[in-house]
Amino acid sequence: MKENLPLIPTSVIGSHAIPSWLWTALEAIEAGKYGKTDKRELFDDAVSIAIRDMEQADIDVISDGEMKRWYFVQSFYEKMEGIEPEEALRKVGLYAYDSVPRYRLREKVTVPHGLGVVEEFKHLKTQTDKPVKATCPGPLTVTIHLRDSSVREFYKDRMELFWQFAEVVNQELKDLVKAGADYIQLDEPSVAIIPGQMDEYLALYNRCVEGVDARIALHVCFGNLMSRPRGKREYGPMVDYLLEAKCDEFVLEFANREMHELELCRVLSEERDIGVGVIDIKSFYRETPQDVADRIRAALQYIPPEKLWVVPDCGFFQLPRWITVMKLRSMVAGTRIVRQELTGSPD
Repeated sequence: MKENLPLIPTSVIGSHAIPSWLWTALEAIEAGKYGKTDKRELFDDAVSIAIRDMEQADIDVISDGEMKRWYFVQSFYEKMEGIEPEEALRKVGLYAYDSVPRYRLREKVTVPHGLGVVEEFKHLKTQTDKPVKATCPGPLTVTIHLRDSSVREFYKDRMELFWQFAEVVNQELKDLVKAGADYIQLDEPSVAIIPGQMDEYLALYNRCVEGVDARIALHVCFGNLMSRPRGKREYGPMVDYLLEAKCDEFVLEFANREMHELELCRVLSEERDIGVGVIDIKSFYRETPQDVADRIRAALQYIPPEKLWVVPDCGFFQLPRWITVMKLRSMVAGTRIVRQELTGSPD
Protein backbone atom coordinates (compact mmCIF):
# COMPACT_ATOMS: atom_id res chain seq x y z
CA MET A 1 0.00 0.00 0.00
CA LYS A 2 2.52 2.62 1.11
CA GLU A 3 4.45 2.60 -2.16
CA ASN A 4 1.41 4.16 -3.85
CA LEU A 5 1.12 6.97 -1.31
CA PRO A 6 2.94 10.31 -1.11
CA LEU A 7 5.76 10.96 1.33
CA ILE A 8 4.30 11.49 4.82
CA PRO A 9 0.80 10.09 4.14
CA THR A 10 -2.22 11.44 6.00
CA SER A 11 -4.85 9.23 7.59
CA VAL A 12 -7.42 9.19 10.38
CA ILE A 13 -7.69 7.15 13.55
CA GLY A 14 -11.16 5.87 12.75
CA SER A 15 -14.20 7.73 14.02
CA HIS A 16 -15.66 10.79 12.32
CA ALA A 17 -17.84 13.45 13.89
CA ILE A 18 -21.53 12.64 14.25
CA PRO A 19 -23.66 14.98 12.07
CA SER A 20 -26.44 16.90 13.79
CA TRP A 21 -29.16 15.11 11.79
CA LEU A 22 -27.84 11.74 12.97
CA TRP A 23 -28.30 12.77 16.61
CA THR A 24 -31.94 13.57 15.83
CA ALA A 25 -32.39 10.27 14.02
CA LEU A 26 -30.91 8.35 16.95
CA GLU A 27 -33.58 9.89 19.16
CA ALA A 28 -36.20 8.66 16.71
CA ILE A 29 -34.70 5.17 16.77
CA GLU A 30 -34.82 5.14 20.56
CA ALA A 31 -38.47 6.15 20.38
CA GLY A 32 -39.17 3.17 18.09
CA LYS A 33 -39.92 5.25 15.00
CA TYR A 34 -37.43 3.54 12.65
CA GLY A 35 -37.67 0.10 11.10
CA LYS A 36 -34.81 -2.17 10.05
CA THR A 37 -34.59 -0.72 6.54
CA ASP A 38 -34.76 2.83 7.89
CA LYS A 39 -31.82 2.14 10.18
CA ARG A 40 -29.74 0.56 7.42
CA GLU A 41 -30.32 3.53 5.13
CA LEU A 42 -29.58 5.96 7.95
CA PHE A 43 -26.21 4.48 8.86
CA ASP A 44 -25.21 3.94 5.23
CA ASP A 45 -25.94 7.63 4.62
CA ALA A 46 -23.84 8.55 7.67
CA VAL A 47 -20.92 6.54 6.30
CA SER A 48 -21.29 8.32 2.95
CA ILE A 49 -21.11 11.71 4.68
CA ALA A 50 -17.97 10.71 6.64
CA ILE A 51 -16.28 9.45 3.47
CA ARG A 52 -17.24 12.62 1.60
CA ASP A 53 -15.74 14.83 4.32
CA MET A 54 -12.48 12.87 4.30
CA GLU A 55 -12.26 12.77 0.53
CA GLN A 56 -12.92 16.50 0.21
CA ALA A 57 -10.21 17.16 2.81
CA ASP A 58 -7.97 14.98 0.59
CA ILE A 59 -6.96 12.54 3.33
CA ASP A 60 -4.72 9.88 1.75
CA VAL A 61 -6.08 6.83 3.63
CA ILE A 62 -9.63 7.03 4.96
CA SER A 63 -12.05 5.00 7.09
CA ASP A 64 -15.82 4.70 7.20
CA GLY A 65 -15.85 7.07 10.16
CA GLU A 66 -17.00 4.17 12.39
CA MET A 67 -20.47 5.63 11.82
CA LYS A 68 -22.16 2.29 12.44
CA ARG A 69 -20.68 2.09 15.94
CA TRP A 70 -21.67 3.99 19.04
CA TYR A 71 -19.27 5.65 21.48
CA PHE A 72 -16.31 3.64 20.19
CA VAL A 73 -17.14 0.22 21.69
CA GLN A 74 -20.63 0.42 23.18
CA SER A 75 -22.43 -1.00 20.13
CA PHE A 76 -20.23 -4.11 20.19
CA TYR A 77 -22.12 -5.33 23.25
CA GLU A 78 -25.13 -5.91 20.99
CA LYS A 79 -23.02 -8.60 19.31
CA MET A 80 -22.32 -10.44 22.57
CA GLU A 81 -24.48 -13.16 24.09
CA GLY A 82 -24.54 -14.14 27.76
CA ILE A 83 -24.64 -10.59 29.13
CA GLU A 84 -27.34 -8.25 30.42
CA PRO A 85 -27.32 -4.48 31.04
CA GLU A 86 -27.07 -2.87 34.45
CA GLU A 87 -27.74 0.70 35.47
CA ALA A 88 -24.90 3.15 35.09
CA LEU A 89 -23.15 4.16 38.28
CA ARG A 90 -23.96 7.84 37.79
CA LYS A 91 -26.77 9.42 35.79
CA VAL A 92 -26.74 13.01 37.05
CA GLY A 93 -24.41 15.71 35.78
CA LEU A 94 -21.71 15.52 33.15
CA TYR A 95 -21.46 12.29 31.16
CA ALA A 96 -18.10 10.68 31.88
CA TYR A 97 -16.36 7.36 32.44
CA ASP A 98 -18.61 6.54 35.43
CA SER A 99 -21.75 7.24 33.37
CA VAL A 100 -21.29 4.60 30.68
CA PRO A 101 -23.50 1.49 30.33
CA ARG A 102 -22.37 -1.55 32.29
CA TYR A 103 -23.07 -5.22 31.71
CA ARG A 104 -23.00 -8.26 33.90
CA LEU A 105 -22.48 -11.81 32.77
CA ARG A 106 -25.19 -14.48 32.96
CA GLU A 107 -22.75 -17.06 31.61
CA LYS A 108 -19.53 -17.17 29.63
CA VAL A 109 -19.67 -14.58 26.86
CA THR A 110 -19.95 -15.61 23.22
CA VAL A 111 -19.81 -13.58 20.01
CA PRO A 112 -21.42 -16.06 17.61
CA HIS A 113 -21.56 -13.81 14.54
CA GLY A 114 -18.41 -11.75 15.04
CA LEU A 115 -18.06 -8.09 15.96
CA GLY A 116 -19.47 -6.72 12.72
CA VAL A 117 -16.22 -5.04 11.64
CA VAL A 118 -16.07 -7.15 8.47
CA GLU A 119 -19.53 -6.04 7.34
CA GLU A 120 -18.57 -2.41 7.95
CA PHE A 121 -15.42 -2.84 5.86
CA LYS A 122 -17.22 -4.53 2.97
CA HIS A 123 -19.60 -1.57 2.73
CA LEU A 124 -16.73 0.92 2.93
CA LYS A 125 -14.97 -0.73 -0.02
CA THR A 126 -18.02 -0.16 -2.21
CA GLN A 127 -18.18 3.55 -1.40
CA THR A 128 -14.73 4.90 -2.30
CA ASP A 129 -11.79 4.38 -4.60
CA LYS A 130 -9.31 5.78 -2.07
CA PRO A 131 -7.04 3.56 0.06
CA VAL A 132 -8.85 2.56 3.23
CA LYS A 133 -8.06 1.43 6.74
CA ALA A 134 -10.12 -1.03 8.80
CA THR A 135 -10.19 -0.49 12.56
CA CYS A 136 -10.97 -2.94 15.34
CA PRO A 137 -10.73 -2.66 19.15
CA GLY A 138 -8.51 -5.06 21.02
CA PRO A 139 -9.66 -7.51 23.72
CA LEU A 140 -8.97 -5.22 26.69
CA THR A 141 -10.89 -2.34 25.18
CA VAL A 142 -13.87 -4.19 23.74
CA THR A 143 -14.62 -5.84 27.10
CA ILE A 144 -14.09 -2.79 29.29
CA HIS A 145 -17.81 -2.40 30.20
CA LEU A 146 -18.20 -5.97 31.48
CA ARG A 147 -18.39 -5.83 35.27
CA ASP A 148 -15.43 -7.44 36.97
CA SER A 149 -17.47 -9.01 39.77
CA SER A 150 -19.62 -10.97 37.32
CA VAL A 151 -16.63 -11.86 35.12
CA ARG A 152 -15.14 -13.67 38.10
CA GLU A 153 -18.29 -15.77 38.46
CA PHE A 154 -17.55 -17.50 35.15
CA TYR A 155 -13.82 -16.98 34.54
CA LYS A 156 -10.77 -17.60 36.69
CA ASP A 157 -9.94 -13.92 36.35
CA ARG A 158 -10.34 -11.08 33.87
CA MET A 159 -7.23 -12.19 32.00
CA GLU A 160 -8.99 -15.41 31.01
CA LEU A 161 -11.77 -13.29 29.49
CA PHE A 162 -9.19 -11.21 27.63
CA TRP A 163 -7.63 -14.32 26.12
CA GLN A 164 -11.02 -15.54 24.94
CA PHE A 165 -11.59 -12.22 23.19
CA ALA A 166 -8.10 -12.29 21.70
CA GLU A 167 -9.33 -15.30 19.72
CA VAL A 168 -12.49 -13.40 18.73
CA VAL A 169 -10.44 -10.44 17.51
CA ASN A 170 -7.92 -12.65 15.72
CA GLN A 171 -10.72 -14.29 13.75
CA GLU A 172 -12.25 -10.88 12.97
CA LEU A 173 -8.93 -9.63 11.59
CA LYS A 174 -8.41 -12.76 9.49
CA ASP A 175 -11.92 -12.36 8.09
CA LEU A 176 -11.11 -8.74 7.27
CA VAL A 177 -8.14 -9.90 5.20
CA LYS A 178 -10.37 -12.38 3.36
CA ALA A 179 -12.70 -9.45 2.62
CA GLY A 180 -9.82 -7.53 1.04
CA ALA A 181 -8.41 -5.46 3.91
CA ASP A 182 -4.70 -4.78 3.49
CA TYR A 183 -4.37 -2.14 6.25
CA ILE A 184 -5.80 -2.86 9.70
CA GLN A 185 -5.50 -0.78 12.86
CA LEU A 186 -5.99 -2.46 16.23
CA ASP A 187 -7.14 0.06 18.84
CA GLU A 188 -6.05 -0.75 22.38
CA PRO A 189 -6.17 2.41 24.53
CA SER A 190 -6.90 0.20 27.53
CA VAL A 191 -3.23 -0.80 27.56
CA ALA A 192 -2.64 2.67 28.99
CA ILE A 193 -5.81 2.72 31.09
CA ILE A 194 -6.28 -0.64 32.83
CA PRO A 195 -3.63 -1.31 35.49
CA GLY A 196 -2.14 -4.73 34.98
CA GLN A 197 0.59 -6.83 33.52
CA MET A 198 2.10 -5.21 30.44
CA ASP A 199 3.80 -8.45 29.43
CA GLU A 200 0.39 -10.17 29.35
CA TYR A 201 -1.14 -7.25 27.44
CA LEU A 202 1.64 -7.51 24.87
CA ALA A 203 1.05 -11.24 24.49
CA LEU A 204 -2.68 -10.62 24.04
CA TYR A 205 -2.05 -8.07 21.31
CA ASN A 206 0.41 -10.33 19.50
CA ARG A 207 -2.13 -13.17 19.58
CA CYS A 208 -4.75 -10.87 18.02
CA VAL A 209 -2.57 -10.20 14.97
CA GLU A 210 -1.03 -13.66 14.65
CA GLY A 211 -1.43 -14.98 11.12
CA VAL A 212 -3.08 -11.77 9.89
CA ASP A 213 -1.59 -11.01 6.47
CA ALA A 214 -2.00 -7.23 6.27
CA ARG A 215 -0.29 -4.02 7.23
CA ILE A 216 -0.93 -3.77 10.98
CA ALA A 217 -1.05 -0.56 12.99
CA LEU A 218 -1.32 -0.46 16.79
CA HIS A 219 -3.11 2.58 18.20
CA VAL A 220 -2.54 3.37 21.87
CA CYS A 221 -4.02 6.52 23.41
CA PHE A 222 -5.13 7.61 26.87
CA GLY A 223 -8.91 7.71 26.46
CA ASN A 224 -11.27 10.11 24.73
CA LEU A 225 -14.71 10.02 26.37
CA MET A 226 -16.18 13.53 26.29
CA SER A 227 -12.72 14.68 25.18
CA ARG A 228 -11.21 13.61 28.47
CA PRO A 229 -8.31 11.19 29.02
CA ARG A 230 -8.51 8.36 31.52
CA GLY A 231 -4.98 6.98 31.60
CA LYS A 232 -1.72 8.52 32.76
CA ARG A 233 -0.56 10.29 29.63
CA GLU A 234 2.92 8.84 29.24
CA TYR A 235 4.24 6.31 26.75
CA GLY A 236 7.68 6.09 28.38
CA PRO A 237 6.90 3.21 30.78
CA MET A 238 5.52 1.05 27.97
CA VAL A 239 8.17 1.59 25.28
CA ASP A 240 10.04 -1.67 25.94
CA TYR A 241 6.78 -3.59 25.53
CA LEU A 242 5.74 -1.70 22.41
CA LEU A 243 9.01 -2.65 20.79
CA GLU A 244 7.96 -6.30 21.08
CA ALA A 245 4.58 -5.71 19.42
CA LYS A 246 4.07 -7.37 16.03
CA CYS A 247 3.06 -4.37 13.97
CA ASP A 248 4.16 -2.26 11.03
CA GLU A 249 3.13 1.04 12.57
CA PHE A 250 2.51 2.69 15.93
CA VAL A 251 -0.26 5.30 16.03
CA LEU A 252 0.18 7.61 19.01
CA GLU A 253 -1.24 10.84 20.41
CA PHE A 254 1.01 13.86 20.81
CA ALA A 255 -0.80 17.10 19.92
CA ASN A 256 -2.88 17.38 23.09
CA ARG A 257 0.27 16.71 25.12
CA GLU A 258 2.17 19.59 23.44
CA MET A 259 4.18 17.00 21.45
CA HIS A 260 5.60 15.63 24.72
CA GLU A 261 7.73 12.45 24.44
CA LEU A 262 8.39 12.79 20.72
CA GLU A 263 11.97 11.71 21.46
CA LEU A 264 10.65 8.19 22.15
CA CYS A 265 9.91 7.91 18.45
CA ARG A 266 13.60 7.67 17.66
CA VAL A 267 13.76 4.09 18.93
CA LEU A 268 10.15 3.25 18.04
CA SER A 269 10.75 4.20 14.40
CA GLU A 270 13.89 2.12 13.95
CA GLU A 271 11.85 -0.77 12.56
CA ARG A 272 8.29 0.63 12.42
CA ASP A 273 6.42 3.54 10.92
CA ILE A 274 4.94 6.09 13.33
CA GLY A 275 1.53 7.73 12.99
CA VAL A 276 2.07 10.97 14.90
CA GLY A 277 -0.99 12.74 16.26
CA VAL A 278 -0.71 16.39 15.18
CA ILE A 279 -4.37 17.40 15.64
CA ASP A 280 -5.76 17.83 19.16
CA ILE A 281 -9.21 16.25 19.09
CA LYS A 282 -9.79 17.22 22.73
CA SER A 283 -9.70 20.93 21.90
CA PHE A 284 -11.85 23.43 20.00
CA TYR A 285 -8.69 25.25 18.97
CA ARG A 286 -8.57 25.22 15.19
CA GLU A 287 -5.02 24.34 14.22
CA THR A 288 -3.66 26.33 11.31
CA PRO A 289 -1.71 24.63 8.53
CA GLN A 290 1.39 26.28 9.97
CA ASP A 291 0.68 24.76 13.40
CA VAL A 292 0.51 21.35 11.75
CA ALA A 293 3.68 21.96 9.74
CA ASP A 294 5.54 22.95 12.93
CA ARG A 295 4.43 19.75 14.65
CA ILE A 296 5.49 17.63 11.69
CA ARG A 297 8.90 19.33 11.63
CA ALA A 298 9.27 18.53 15.33
CA ALA A 299 8.46 14.87 14.64
CA LEU A 300 11.00 14.76 11.82
CA GLN A 301 13.75 15.45 14.33
CA TYR A 302 13.23 11.86 15.54
CA ILE A 303 11.47 10.04 12.68
CA PRO A 304 12.75 9.61 9.11
CA PRO A 305 10.24 11.16 6.69
CA GLU A 306 9.70 7.84 4.92
CA LYS A 307 8.49 6.36 8.22
CA LEU A 308 6.18 9.18 9.27
CA TRP A 309 2.40 9.23 8.96
CA VAL A 310 0.30 12.26 9.93
CA VAL A 311 -2.92 11.61 11.86
CA PRO A 312 -5.15 13.20 14.49
CA ASP A 313 -4.52 12.21 18.10
CA CYS A 314 -7.62 10.02 18.21
CA GLY A 315 -11.09 9.71 16.67
CA PHE A 316 -13.37 12.69 16.09
CA PHE A 317 -16.64 11.30 17.46
CA GLN A 318 -16.56 13.69 20.44
CA LEU A 319 -16.26 16.85 18.31
CA PRO A 320 -18.85 18.65 16.14
CA ARG A 321 -18.66 17.98 12.44
CA TRP A 322 -17.88 21.58 11.40
CA ILE A 323 -14.70 21.77 13.46
CA THR A 324 -13.72 18.21 12.52
CA VAL A 325 -13.76 19.15 8.85
CA MET A 326 -11.68 22.27 9.51
CA LYS A 327 -9.11 20.29 11.48
CA LEU A 328 -8.82 17.65 8.76
CA ARG A 329 -8.28 20.29 6.09
CA SER A 330 -5.60 22.00 8.16
CA MET A 331 -3.91 18.66 8.76
CA VAL A 332 -3.63 18.04 5.03
CA ALA A 333 -2.57 21.61 4.24
CA GLY A 334 0.16 21.52 6.90
CA THR A 335 1.42 18.20 5.61
CA ARG A 336 1.67 19.63 2.11
CA ILE A 337 3.79 22.52 3.40
CA VAL A 338 6.34 20.05 4.76
CA ARG A 339 6.22 17.82 1.68
CA GLN A 340 6.98 20.88 -0.44
CA GLU A 341 10.00 21.63 1.76
CA LEU A 342 11.27 18.05 1.54
CA THR A 343 10.57 17.14 -2.08
CA GLY A 344 9.72 20.33 -3.93
CA SER A 345 6.14 19.14 -4.43
CA PRO A 346 3.13 19.26 -2.04
CA ASP A 347 1.90 15.95 -3.41
